[in-house]
Amino acid sequence: MHASLPDATTLIGRLAEAIAPTLTADTYIVGIHTGGVWVAERLHALLKCTQPLGTLDISFYRDDFSRIGLHPQVKPSNLPFDLEGRSILLVDDVLHSGRTVRAAMNELFDYGRPAAIRLAVLIDRGGHELPIRPDFAGHVVDIPKHQNIILSRLDDGHLTLSLA
Repeated sequence: MHASLPDATTLIGRLAEAIAPTLTADTYIVGIHTGGVWVAERLHALLKCTQPLGTLDISFYRDDFSRIGLHPQVKPSNLPFDLEGRSILLVDDVLHSGRTVRAAMNELFDYGRPAAIRLAVLIDRGGHELPIRPDFAGHVVDIPKHQNIILSRLDDGHLTLSLA
């Protein structure tokens, strides 16, 4: 259906342009491992954020954890700031069912009560199963349920999108 996806770097630039007017000095960017962290790192640099970057590994917060078990690449979450009353920009690579974002929000609330959480995704691929929608999306595409969109980081750091 879709022979190719847009360039990831171009999409991150689009996201940064959309986010920039809404960003305040008190906005903290938090990326969801793994692809969301890659996107968040780029956005953090492009938006010249002065606040530290946060990262989340939501493995233990997933509602399907008992079914899928522990992923061998679990990384620790790192939130080097107090979440209480903060404005959070949560970043992920691909929004599909919404379950990853729900898990990330559950984990954030375990650290404190943010004043606001906005969601930025590189790709919104549809197929939402929960009432979760991005505030910012680099690209919206409708692909069949059996296909996946994969964000990969090459050895040189370049990000690429592919269909699998």
